[in-house]
Amino acid sequence: MVSIVLLLQTHGRMTAAELSEKLEVSERTIYRDLEALSGTGIPVIAERGRHGGWSLLENYRTTLTGLKESEIRTLFLSPSTQLLEDLGLARTSEEARNKLIASLPSEYHGKAKDVWNRIHVDTSTWRDKKEKIVTFDVLKDAIWSDCKIKINYQTAEGKATERVVEPLGLVAKGSRWYLIACKEDGEFRNYRASRIEYAELTDEPFERPVDFDLASYWKSSTKSFIQKLPTYSVWVEAAPSILPRMTFTGRFVQKIETGSETVEGWTPIRLSFDTKEEAISYILGFAAQMKVIEPEELKTEILSAAEATVLFYKK
Repeated sequence: MVSIVLLLQTHGRMTAAELSEKLEVSERTIYRDLEALSGTGIPVIAERGRHGGWSLLENYRTTLTGLKESEIRTLFLSPSTQLLEDLGLARTSEEARNKLIASLPSEYHGKAKDVWNRIHVDTSTWRDKKEKIVTFDVLKDAIWSDCKIKINYQTAEGKATERVVEPLGLVAKGSRWYLIACKEDGEFRNYRASRIEYAELTDEPFERPVDFDLASYWKSSTKSFIQKLPTYSVWVEAAPSILPRMTFTGRFVQKIETGSETVEGWTPIRLSFDTKEEAISYILGFAAQMKVIEPEELKTEILSAAEATVLFYKK
């Protein structure tokens, strides 16, 4: 019945035969539903004669399509093509958008299509190395099955382990996919999909946790992961020429605090790294354009690393 209302809004007037063909039901069903719509207060009008048919009372619009312009932009914002292709849904997504446009009143069609030409979402990086996921088809089936899955998983240390888990969902972080699953002890765990070397769907069912929300879980898990990351804080002074380049080095470094410019025109900056080794590598990359203020121990280690480099090339 909702489809009938949307079709009449879009096309203005349609015969019972046309509605029957569009919705793939009998004309008898169409007449029954039109009568039911009229009974609910929706002004459906029958016009007799050769050019007759069914229509809605002039100027009637259902609130189902009383969309604001910002809401239309949200609905038609293009999702990541790469992620849709990973899921095998690229073509389905395009067909769904076309059907959604067809269900809108004609005055909205141009606005909806215009969104595709103004905003495009690409989640890949400039030097994106697409991870090969040999078990992805099995994982996609598993999250809909509510059956346990047996996997061979390679840890970050390269150790292969076999385990049976309850698959709850898939999450895309950038261009990487993660399987969210529940372990046998009831603990939730994130598995990087590219490290799952083998996956087999079992016949053993499980009950999804009633209060589990994938988006909320992932947000909490990400926050917890970031908080547990190791940190190594360093104060440096940076030459004016490198300030614009510091953010685009491709290394994981955070600019925590910026001080007042020195007499020489250099800028004191407090940086945060995961490890001391990353800090040494980063700072050495700027050579004489960045100097360490503290910690004192880092000055000594950078000097030693620089001297070792000079000796290496003098051989």
